[in-house]
Amino acid sequence: MASRWPTLRLLAQCKTQSQLRGQTPLKPSWTTRQALSSFPSSAKPGQASSPLSGYLGLVALGLLVTAPLAYKMAVEEPLSLDSLSLAERDQQTKREQGVNDASPMRLRMEKFVKEQQKEIVWALEQVDGNSFRVDEWQRKEGGGGITCVLQDGNVFEKAGVGVSVVYGTLPKPAILKMRANHKKLGEDIENIPDSLEFFAAGLSLVVHPKNPMAPTVHLNYRYFETANPDGTSGAWWFGGGSDLTPAYLFDEDAIQFHKSLKEVCDAHDKDYYSRFKKWCDTYFYNKHRGESRGVGGIFFDDLDETVRDKENTFAFIQDALKSFVPTYVPIINKRKDMPYTEQEKEWQQIRRGKYVEFNLVHDRGTAFGLNTPGARVESILMSLPLTASWKYMYEPEPKSREARLVEVLKTPKEWV
Repeated sequence: MASRWPTLRLLAQCKTQSQLRGQTPLKPSWTTRQALSSFPSSAKPGQASSPLSGYLGLVALGLLVTAPLAYKMAVEEPLSLDSLSLAERDQQTKREQGVNDASPMRLRMEKFVKEQQKEIVWALEQVDGNSFRVDEWQRKEGGGGITCVLQDGNVFEKAGVGVSVVYGTLPKPAILKMRANHKKLGEDIENIPDSLEFFAAGLSLVVHPKNPMAPTVHLNYRYFETANPDGTSGAWWFGGGSDLTPAYLFDEDAIQFHKSLKEVCDAHDKDYYSRFKKWCDTYFYNKHRGESRGVGGIFFDDLDETVRDKENTFAFIQDALKSFVPTYVPIINKRKDMPYTEQEKEWQQIRRGKYVEFNLVHDRGTAFGLNTPGARVESILMSLPLTASWKYMYEPEPKSREARLVEVLKTPKEWV
C-alpha cells in the first residue's frame, strides 16, 4: 500500500493545479481508459488482478494525466517570479538569502538605515535619560517603517527618528515628470510604460531641545529606484543632507557642524561641500519670510550615475549618516543645561513657528509623504515641534542676539 502514496499525491497535486487555474480538473479520457485496459496483466479470466498490475496502472494513469499539464506549464504558462510584486520578491530574497554586499542596493540601504536608527536612538537616550517610544508599522501597498519618538523628555521636548520603506507604482504622468532629471527613467521615450514599480527608503530625524540655547537639528538620507519587470534596478538616485536651526546663534556650533560635514564631503569629492552647502541654503529658505530656516548644512538630491556610480554614492551616504552622532551630541551636551529666561524661551517658540511654516508650505518631502497612498501621517509630521507660537508683527530688538540671528538667516554665511 505504501508504494501507492507517491502516485496518489501526484494526482492530488495535478487536481489542485487545475483548480487554481480555474480549469476543469483533468479526467482520464476514453483513450486513457482504453490504454489502461490493454495494459498487460498476468491475471487469468475470472481472477483478481495482481497488486503489481494495479500499481503499474496507477503509474500509467499518472503519467498520462500529468504529461499534458507539465507541457502546458513549461511551454505555455511557465511558473516564474514575474507574477510577484517587487515587495514580494524582496521579502522572498530576504527570507532565503538574507542581505549582504551582493544584494540589491534597495535591500542594503534598508538594512543600513535600520541599523543607524538603533545607534542614533541609543545615543540620544543617553543624553536625555529617557527611552523612545518605538512604533513598527506596515503598508498594505508594500513596505512599512519604524518610528521612534521621545516626547517631553529631560533634554528633548520632541525628538523623532524614523525609517520608512515604501513600495509603490508610478503612473505614466509621474514617470514623464521625473524624466526631467532622470533620462534613464523610461529610456525609450516612444515606449514609456503606463506604470513602473518603485522603491524608496530613508532615515529622517528631527530633534527639538527644550533649552532655547540648544539648536534644533534635522537629517534625512534616502534612496529611490524604479524596477524593471524582472525585478532588477532601473533608474536610481540618492538624496539627503543635514542642517542646524538655532534659536540663539553660537558661531562655534555652526562652525563645528559645517566642518564635520565638509570633512565627510571632501573624503568623497572636493566639490561636494560647496555645492551641497549652497543647495542647502537655497532649499531651506522660507520664501514668504525672506530668510533661511536655519544656519544650513548640506542638502542634495538626484545623485545618480551621472554624478558617481552607485557604490561610491552609497559609501558617501553611509559616512554622512554615521557622522551625525559625533557631530551633534557634543553640541547638545554643551548647551542643554545653560540658563535661560522666559523671554528667551518665547523667542524659541517664535522661531519654531517659522520652522513649522517651512515644513508645511515648502518642504517637498512632507508633500511627497502626505500624497503617497497608504501614508502614515503621524510619522510624516513627527518633524513638527511639540510647541510653537506666532505673534502678530513681532520684530526683535535692534542689535540684540535675536536680531543678529535674523540678519544671518537673511544673508547666509560661509562657516568654514
